[in-house]
Amino acid sequence: MADTLVPPSDAPAPFVMHRRIGFGIIIGLVCGAVAIGVAQLVAGIVDPGSSPIIAVGRAAIDATPEWLKSFAIRTFGENDKAVLLGGIGAVLTAVAALIGIAAVRRPNAGYVGLAIFGLIGAIAALTRPGAGAIDALPSVLGAVAGASMLWLFVRALSARPAAQHAEPDRPTPKGIDRRRFFLTAAAGAATAVVAGGAGRAIARRFDANASRAAVHIPSPTVSSAPPAGADLDVPGLSSFITSNADFYRVDTALLVPAVKAEDWQLRIHGMVERELTLTFDQLMARPLIERDITLACVSNEVGGEYVGNARWLGTPVKDLLDEAGVDTAADQVVSRSIDGFTAGTPTTVLMDGRDAMLAIAMNGEPLPIEHGFPVRMVVPGLYGYVSATKWIVELELTTFGSFDAYWVKRGWAEQAPIKTQSRIDTPSSGTRVSAGTVAVAGVAWAQHRGIQAVELRVDGGQWMPSELSVEDTVDTWRQWLVKWNATPGEHELQVRATDRMGEVQAEEHAPPFPDGATGYHTVVVQVR
Repeated sequence: MADTLVPPSDAPAPFVMHRRIGFGIIIGLVCGAVAIGVAQLVAGIVDPGSSPIIAVGRAAIDATPEWLKSFAIRTFGENDKAVLLGGIGAVLTAVAALIGIAAVRRPNAGYVGLAIFGLIGAIAALTRPGAGAIDALPSVLGAVAGASMLWLFVRALSARPAAQHAEPDRPTPKGIDRRRFFLTAAAGAATAVVAGGAGRAIARRFDANASRAAVHIPSPTVSSAPPAGADLDVPGLSSFITSNADFYRVDTALLVPAVKAEDWQLRIHGMVERELTLTFDQLMARPLIERDITLACVSNEVGGEYVGNARWLGTPVKDLLDEAGVDTAADQVVSRSIDGFTAGTPTTVLMDGRDAMLAIAMNGEPLPIEHGFPVRMVVPGLYGYVSATKWIVELELTTFGSFDAYWVKRGWAEQAPIKTQSRIDTPSSGTRVSAGTVAVAGVAWAQHRGIQAVELRVDGGQWMPSELSVEDTVDTWRQWLVKWNATPGEHELQVRATDRMGEVQAEEHAPPFPDGATGYHTVVVQVR
């Protein structure tokens, strides 16, 4: 094997250095693309979650400090995972280029770099919940493919172009066979594209869309429609029911789990008298309730959009726990997702009669896959990180003293009742409005306590009572409206809510960490 891939040249030193770097970048990018493409192909056969990009991304999410997670959610919202994948792609591109540059001078350095790539991916895949030895295969074979591509480059760059009609007493020209090099690069790029595309096509067999389309939602045993007047129908005001397409999504799933209804099972175990295992059909055959319930994410900033109200259909969790026979010492129910996420819910909350359910439908259709199909948990009154587990497969009865769930391990509060909050939807901050009567409207929520009053004040003045929509239940938000007599100039609007326990929304501003944000939502408008 040659000690260096790019042979010496009679050209000036800066030119030679630039040529080495250029060839090295091409080598690194092509070898890296082949490694990723083949890894994606193998992952499509084995399990899409074993892809090194997804596995490393998931490991990165788990290892990311809390402050950085919160920053990502605040800054990028529901695009945080796309940004993470883009960041991983950028890092891999840079690392691949560096490996290629190093390989120009020392081919063995390239082989070592690719081996490290495979090792990192394999370790990340093997540490996923429920992973087996086969999950390391995509990263290992991807690294082998990348190393094979590097070997082809070594051969291409070690070749010398033959001198045509050279005289016996003249030396063979120095340089490389550029034609062979670029043909090798083109072949490698084509291999990467074909392998990656084939991997995506093969992975479609894991898709759960066909399973979801085949689900026929049964009629609820108990249902209640929202009362007339629950929606004030004000332009710019959030609708009483949030559509599935507009409902917020915050979770740790880098790759949305594809769980087929026909394969799904729920295991109830731990500190119970008898373990239970239910299939999806068995769950649908149970008595089902349909309820409007507002969910909120603990990472929601004051005035934020990580809150929504939907109509959920499911079976009461309490009924299942009663059948299992809960040990009186079990103060925590740990719900587990198929991707290993855990949430810890107080047992007393699930047993106190509220409409906590294992939901199978959302707004009259099977759960959207990104919202937990085929089954998720919905618990009124608690932030999602301690209750709203998607793609749920386990309920384990245990104690808070013996187990910390996913976000609790990362410093978030163990107990997380939703705080009384309100938001101004219209007019939004920075809006210009005409003087005269202006409709100021929004939503307020205090799940499982209910909203008693909402007030608005302008420029720090007296609080003005609002008109409230008709209450559906204490588990849903309420819309509010104030008809404000706006005068010209810049004005600051603030809102606060009072729940049915008499608790007034906290004025002091606090960030979401560790148990939910507080403070008055404030907007500034220009009146002309």
